[in-house]
Amino acid sequence: MSDIQLIAGLGNPGPEYHNTRHNAGAWFVAALAQRHNCQLKLDNKFYGYTGRATIAGHDIRLLIPTTFMNRSGQAVSAMANFYRIPVENMLIAFDELDLPPGIAKFKIGGSSSQNGIRDIVDKMANNKDFLRLRIGIGHPGDKSRVTGHVLGKASADDQQRIDAAIDEAMRCTEILLKNDLKKAMNRLHAFKPE
Repeated sequence: MSDIQLIAGLGNPGPEYHNTRHNAGAWFVAALAQRHNCQLKLDNKFYGYTGRATIAGHDIRLLIPTTFMNRSGQAVSAMANFYRIPVENMLIAFDELDLPPGIAKFKIGGSSSQNGIRDIVDKMANNKDFLRLRIGIGHPGDKSRVTGHVLGKASADDQQRIDAAIDEAMRCTEILLKNDLKKAMNRLHAFKPE
């Protein structure tokens, strides 16, 4: 798993969505790009903002799709196919309702109710074996309130917790690339925000 070649962060395009919880994955990649002095540029061929960064000695392509969340697979598959990046060498960051703000976890494969992840699986010939970074945004408590929750802005406290989890996830991604997934998971899964 330390041979990650593509890190994509999911969200919705446009200023009206930029600060909404659904964009937590995009925030992660934007923060990673900034930390590693990588300028993300719009590339229509890959339906997103892209860049290349050297992280822990690895050459990594970064991607923030400009498609809507439920079309994320269009951008991810375009880049993966063009650069011949195997599914197992992708890390996809996204917002996770089932984790509270301030918690982030790595996970390999499996099913997901998250629309962006479902679309990526669909566009990658139903191969689910990519690494995921689930960034907790909390659940509003009732199914009928989910859409408003994910497309809403986090409270100042929750945003601080999400930012702290993203910061820790960046450090753990470096551990993943330098060492291995087990070491990165052990540290990230033990993280609790202040």
